[in-house]
Amino acid sequence: MITILPASDKNTFKEFLTLPFKLYTENSLWVPPLLRDVKEQFSHKNPFFKHAEALPFIARLNGETVGRLAAIYNSAHIDFHHENAGFFGFFECIENHDAAIALIEKAKEWLKGKGVAIMRGPMNFSTNEECGLLIDGYNKPPMVMMPYNHPYYPSLLEGCGLRKAKDLYAYIIDVPERLPDKVLRVAGIAEKNNIRARPINIKFFKEEMKIFKEIYNATWQRNWGFIPMTEDEIDYTAKKLKPIIVPELTLIAECRGEPVGFMMTLPDFNYVLKKLDGKLLPFGIFKALWHSRKIKDLRLLLLGIKEGFRRQGVDAFLFIEGLKAMRNLGYKKLEFSWILEDNIPVQRIIETFEGRLYKRYRIYECEL
Repeated sequence: MITILPASDKNTFKEFLTLPFKLYTENSLWVPPLLRDVKEQFSHKNPFFKHAEALPFIARLNGETVGRLAAIYNSAHIDFHHENAGFFGFFECIENHDAAIALIEKAKEWLKGKGVAIMRGPMNFSTNEECGLLIDGYNKPPMVMMPYNHPYYPSLLEGCGLRKAKDLYAYIIDVPERLPDKVLRVAGIAEKNNIRARPINIKFFKEEMKIFKEIYNATWQRNWGFIPMTEDEIDYTAKKLKPIIVPELTLIAECRGEPVGFMMTLPDFNYVLKKLDGKLLPFGIFKALWHSRKIKDLRLLLLGIKEGFRRQGVDAFLFIEGLKAMRNLGYKKLEFSWILEDNIPVQRIIETFEGRLYKRYRIYECEL
């Protein structure tokens, strides 16, 4: 007997939070999130809830919690895309089709009550955060802010009638000792056009993030699934990322002093999270400081070039300046993620650096 319960009190929400720790106890590749961060993500402190609602719930089989899901209604998506779509996220489940179906049907029921016509996911909570279901590349651990799941998850969701909406790619490269001649030539065009790159100034972090917001919202607005970030959401996200940002790896491209591009590369803090087992206190902070010095991998999280400065070598210029810093700081590998499956121009640039497609993620959808 499968029972679906809203995770609306202290005990059920604790089960919602801790279920992944049970499901992945034998999986050495899964990276435990910080429980306090996930808890806060569902709280009023998260500015996402100024324009959205979410209902977390759990599935029980014979009294034992075996699955979880959150149904998500985001009015910002509806307003921006003029699409009556809702979402689901935070999906975890044992290999039991009845439990998966019960969870998905509960999400459908709640979203139908909101007047939604399409359900899409997984999203935790939107494309501005962790999203997608891993469908290929289970033999490598996830990098920072990227999902990981059991190989049977796609079968569970497809058994619920969900179909592919879009695939997302992750590429990996070894940080090169020598940069490709073709990329150097393209970057030279940008340099001749007075393009310069500088690291962000941590002392003026809030002001730098305003530049990021302007470029991000301007350059990504035509991307599939994009939702503009509000001022509060930028501040909230920046506050969380600031402790792990390396200024030399977060670059702003300028043309005669005007910001025209942005690249954010993060050290793979999952290496540290792996050691903390979901808890930062009482001694986790010291573990974090110790292990953070051993991080050798990076994730290129964001790259954006303003309209009017594209196809002028600005992206290649940022790549080159970033790769020089990575090499000087001793990093070994760089992941480009995520990349839309139909974003061929960016894929071609990555392949110029001998990037290898090594993971695929999928966003599913169904009509309600």
